[in-house]
Amino acid sequence: MRAAVIGVALLFIVMSVHSVSGSEHVVLLHGLARSAASMEKMAKALVAAGYTVDNRDYQSRTASVEALAESAFPAAMSTAAAKRSERIHFVTHSMGGILVRAWFGKHRLSRLGRVVMLAPPNGGSEVVDHLRDWKLFNLVNGPAGQELGTDPGAIVHRLGPVAFDLGVIAGDRTINWINSWFMIPGDDDGKVSVERTKVDGMGDHVVIHATHPFMPANREAIELTIRFLNTGSFDAGGR
Repeated sequence: MRAAVIGVALLFIVMSVHSVSGSEHVVLLHGLARSAASMEKMAKALVAAGYTVDNRDYQSRTASVEALAESAFPAAMSTAAAKRSERIHFVTHSMGGILVRAWFGKHRLSRLGRVVMLAPPNGGSEVVDHLRDWKLFNLVNGPAGQELGTDPGAIVHRLGPVAFDLGVIAGDRTINWINSWFMIPGDDDGKVSVERTKVDGMGDHVVIHATHPFMPANREAIELTIRFLNTGSFDAGGR
């Protein structure tokens, strides 16, 4: 029964967006302390929409943001699907978006398509500011987690504006009540405030009723992601 419901939902999503023309590839990058499994529903929807997909796994807790990017991106670009594609898009969750900013701040890709970031801490997260000195936080999140604060020296502020076609999806629902009540000002998803998902140079931004950990599997987030990859806009009418 559950599989049937998921199938119907994916069919609805695919029917609600334009079809993909040509050879287009999408690289998925999960968030901190997560795995490729967290992006699986997104991956299936993108395949159903006509894209080839690389749901890339990387060891997010083992190194700095820049080191993780330098490891993940060459591997993603070397796959057969990526090599034969006319355009390569990226869909990221949370810290995965910061890896994209770190990589494309130093590298160019002539076939770069569009980028969709789900709940990215583009301006950092106050949760990191409050918890970075806790041993348990460091154990769970590793070196990259330490870099995602809001202080002026944080990596998110050193990366600068984006120079690619970017759409950002933020959430305004939380299951992390302590974080939301005591650490994060304004509307937030339990980890990142809506305001801090924004970054200079982005092309579009939308807020949906979703929480941080479940954003990649959210039906509306999936539909909006495919729409942006197809049209460059979250608006149903496109640009």
